Amino acid sequence: MSESTFMGVERDRIDWSPRIDFSKCNDCMDCVEFCPHQVFEVNENEKPKLKVKNPNNCVVFCRACGKTCGLDAITFPDKPETTKMIKAIRKAEKEAASDE
Repeated sequence: MSESTFMGVERDRIDWSPRIDFSKCNDCMDCVEFCPHQVFEVNENEKPKLKVKNPNNCVVFCRACGKTCGLDAITFPDKPETTKMIKAIRKAEKEAASDE
């Protein structure tokens, strides 16, 4: 499981986890086999079989599972936008703390 914070921001406030394009995914499960953080879940009896079960387990800014996908079925949020969002949260929290 990942840390509870990243750069001082609670992990559940950071939108960073894989997005699966099921029109491209061929259920090879290379991403599942690669990722050591239990982000994915496979259910053989469902369609689609693969889902992102634990998005907050994904290490912020890691894209390794996406690189294992030869079909480019896995994408991530925009890194610069995520960085801006993290900085904005940190700034707002700092300002709120200084107002106390």
